[in-house]
Amino acid sequence: MGTPAAAVPTLERILTDGHEVGAVYTQPDRPSGRGKKILFSPVKEFALKRGLTIVQPQKIKTEEATETFRSFKADVAVVVAYGRILPVSFLEAFPKGAINVHFSLLPKYRGAAPVNWAIVNGETRTGVTTMQMDAGLDTGDILLQREMEIGQDENAIELMSRLSQLGAGLLSETLAKYDEITPIPQNDSSASFAPLMEKEDGFADWTMPAEDIANRVRGFQPFPAVFTFYNGSRVTIWEAIAEAAMGQNSLQQGEIVAARGDDLLIACGQGTVLRIKEIQPEGKRRMSVRDFVNGVRPEVEAYV
Repeated sequence: MGTPAAAVPTLERILTDGHEVGAVYTQPDRPSGRGKKILFSPVKEFALKRGLTIVQPQKIKTEEATETFRSFKADVAVVVAYGRILPVSFLEAFPKGAINVHFSLLPKYRGAAPVNWAIVNGETRTGVTTMQMDAGLDTGDILLQREMEIGQDENAIELMSRLSQLGAGLLSETLAKYDEITPIPQNDSSASFAPLMEKEDGFADWTMPAEDIANRVRGFQPFPAVFTFYNGSRVTIWEAIAEAAMGQNSLQQGEIVAARGDDLLIACGQGTVLRIKEIQPEGKRRMSVRDFVNGVRPEVEAYV
């Protein structure tokens, strides 16, 4: 049961390991873009290529949905970013219940966006947990865990790609050793949460230290992305790094400190400066700072 690209490596590994997949559950097809073209989820695309049975229920909290689920007579359900909270009837449908591959070191970062918030919060390590699912939100007993270092300049898209591979291997090990594993209850007092991001989360707050803003640039990808406004137009920041404290109290937060060549520096909180490296003006492509500066010619001492 999965929907985004991050779930595909686990499905592929299940097949490689020789397990029989009774069915692949994924979110219903959605219209996308201005043309409202129907797009399949990455998991559905992969399942179609492998000739697997695909189920895309609009609703899962019905007797009919439960009976269909039980009809596959599986040993276990494997859940990787399916995108829906499963009812207890699903969790109890099979002998080994449901195992979730979660992209954090539980109980830290329970919720829908653990990879994004780990980066935003400045974590240097994260990992993957396989969990025996229960009725709570990522509260089930821990089966296995593996840690991974977060790269200094790594964004959420890059980290998720690496974690999805780690998760596939961990799920493989979990299934192979399932009867030997002693589940470990989570310590709820150590839990933290990673909710879905809202569009407004991406609005750049220049009162923050530059390092915090740079973490948001890395963490809020692909959505909502960090953005600001210059001369009334929205500008999205795709890559940026924090500079050391300037020690110049005269700088005003949000002030353009330098705008020349490859330099585009913005004053931030606590006397720090954000160096922007890749940027995207509204309605245009992503571009280097040099191209942006040459085209827009932002003024030093102006504000964003």
